[in-house]
Parts: sequence; C-alpha cells; structure tokens
Amino acid sequence: MEHLEKNFLLAKKQDRRGQKALYDMFSGKMLAIANSYTNNIHDAEDILMNAFMKCFTKIDECREWKSFPFWLRKIVVNDSISFIRKNKNVLYVDMETVEEVSDDDFDEHFGEINLGEIFSQMPVGYRLIFNLYIFEEKKHQEIAEILNISEGTSKSQLSKAKKWLTDYLKTKKNEQRNTETVKI
Repeated sequence: MEHLEKNFLLAKKQDRRGQKALYDMFSGKMLAIANSYTNNIHDAEDILMNAFMKCFTKIDECREWKSFPFWLRKIVVNDSISFIRKNKNVLYVDMETVEEVSDDDFDEHFGEINLGEIFSQMPVGYRLIFNLYIFEEKKHQEIAEILNISEGTSKSQLSKAKKWLTDYLKTKKNEQRNTETVKI
C-alpha cells in the first residue's frame, strides 16, 4: 500500500490529512466487510463510521503500520458483530441435526458465488458463523466465545450454512438451466 506508513504515522499524531488518507484507502473494503455481516448498506455505513472513529481514537494501540489493515478489520468485524447482537434477533438452533454437507459439494460451487446476492438472502445466524469461520478464519471455539454460544452450535450453524449455500447454488443453477431451455 502506497503511503500507508506515512499516513499511519500522521494519523498517530492526530493529523486530519493522514486520517482522511487512511479512510480513503480502506473505507471501501471495510464497508464491504461490514455489509457482509449486516446485509444493510445503511447499517454498514454506520458501523464503518463508528469503526473509524474508534480507530482514530485508539490508534496508539496499533504499534506498527504494517498491521494497521488487520487491526482495522478486526475493529470492523467486532463492531459488526456487536451491532447484530444489539439490533437483530439471531436465533441459533442446535437441537436439530443436519445432514453433513461434504466440503467437496461446497467447494464445487464456491467459485460461482456472488457474495452480495447470497448474503442478502442467507439467514443472519448462518451468515455470522460463515463469515467468522470462512473469512475471519476463526475456530469454532473462538466463534463460540465471541457469540456466547456453544461450540456445537457454531459447528451446527456452519454445517447448516454450507447446506443452505449448496442448496441455494443448485437452485440458481436449475433456474439458469430452465431459463436457457425456455430460450431455445
């Protein structure tokens, strides 16, 4: 990242130009991350603004400019999770058993994913666990601690999310096939 070190050091001195430069560098990606959790651009924008405010107030806690992007991402993810906890009723069901979806079935369709479209339809509980496990690379024990759920619930929700995603992609593929058949 060009000028990251310079702008990071300026922002540490509470220099507004350095802060704005960091905001300009990272706001797009961080907005996408927040939106992948909330599935609402307005909520994601609020989270983004609060995350940058927190970032600039606590920037001394980030020791090195090289770790700044990861540190900022952690703030955005944590703020997104806090937002969901406060504003959404997320129901985790661990009583129901789910037929295991193999990683091969899941991986077979992974390249076809339009994340924006999928996250807009994926149930909140699934989306939260899926994001933490897949994109944040958290272990089930960590997810359980973050969300105050059991490790089994985390595993169950991930399995359900994978099954939901596989079914969703199969349905999309069938719809596409039916559309192509109708055109002929």
